[in-house]
Amino acid sequence: MTILPIQIYGEPVLHSPAEPVGEITDEVRALVADMLETMTAAPGVGLAAPQVGVGKRLFVYDWTDEEGVRHHGTAIDPELWLAPSTPESIDELDDEEESEGCLSFPGERFPIRRSARVILRARDLEGEPYELVAEGWLARILQHEYDHLDGVIYVDRLEVPIWKTAQKTMRKRRWGVPGNSWTPGVDDLEG
Repeated sequence: MTILPIQIYGEPVLHSPAEPVGEITDEVRALVADMLETMTAAPGVGLAAPQVGVGKRLFVYDWTDEEGVRHHGTAIDPELWLAPSTPESIDELDDEEESEGCLSFPGERFPIRRSARVILRARDLEGEPYELVAEGWLARILQHEYDHLDGVIYVDRLEVPIWKTAQKTMRKRRWGVPGNSWTPGVDDLEG
């Protein structure tokens, strides 16, 4: 297994819809193993193939909730349904409960409204279809990773004035253009 470089906002693969995986080959299995190792090293709770430069519709996730229950898996060619949510004012976003980070916008966290409940339908690494109903943080993780497959990074969904803060960060760090990546365990992203 290999820790892969993680692409930073601006790399074209992050901003384009990913292609279906189709057949699950040894190459796909090796990619998933490398993604899991990369996600753990980062550390993160989810990682989509476009984040490691592969434009395929798959992501991995691994998160342990407050009760100590581990939620982990691989979603290949997933579909995601969101429960309707009530639109609320940006002023009502909870910085602690609704803030997200992203390995492709490293070192930053911003509040974003997500659906509280989702249904994920996907195939696992053995090609078996499954359905997962998720709420709370797990629902947030699945939405975040699924967005990557559609070429959307969570900062693209931020409301003003939070969006302006993210844009300033991007300019300061010289992101938003192709050619930026970082490798967990190798690169220092502070500063």
